[in-house]
Amino acid sequence: MKRIVIAEDQPIARMDITEILTEANYDVVGTVSDGFDAIEICRKLNPDLILMDIKMPLLDGLKAAKLIIKEELAGCVVLLTAYSTKEFIEEAINIGVMGYLVKPVTEEFLLPAIEVALSNTEELKRMKKNIRQIEEKLENRKLIERAKGLLMQNEGLSEEAAYKQIRRLSMDKRLSMANIAKLIIMGGQ
Repeated sequence: MKRIVIAEDQPIARMDITEILTEANYDVVGTVSDGFDAIEICRKLNPDLILMDIKMPLLDGLKAAKLIIKEELAGCVVLLTAYSTKEFIEEAINIGVMGYLVKPVTEEFLLPAIEVALSNTEELKRMKKNIRQIEEKLENRKLIERAKGLLMQNEGLSEEAAYKQIRRLSMDKRLSMANIAKLIIMGGQ
């Protein structure tokens, strides 16, 4: 069950949205009325999504959303507002929100927007994970190449022999080739 926080300064709107989401089998884990509390509840609960009004007392939703997104305090942010000016929309896009709903919000618009935002967030997470894995593989490959170069230079080995030595040490010591390469590099400096 997806966990959602609602940040809305109007109590009746908060209750209506909570009811819609609860009936749709979402877990509304918290409701708050200003941007500061939105940040704090996200820090504490790390929800899958925060649905946040733009105009709130103390700290507006755009500023709170920017910090929530930057610090990855919630899976995604969907903004809820009575304002649909180009400036608000552009700022929302620039800070990375996953959705923008204009009030009054009804179930027929709210639920699809949340589903799309959650789905896009999952896809984005998969893409980021793949990028991290590719970067790690590239970094490991660089380490292995550097270690091979040291072995070739210091021990007069061919490139193939240096690679086989790293691979053999990896199997013998039950360490990854990247870890063996790091040790070779540390020992060769």
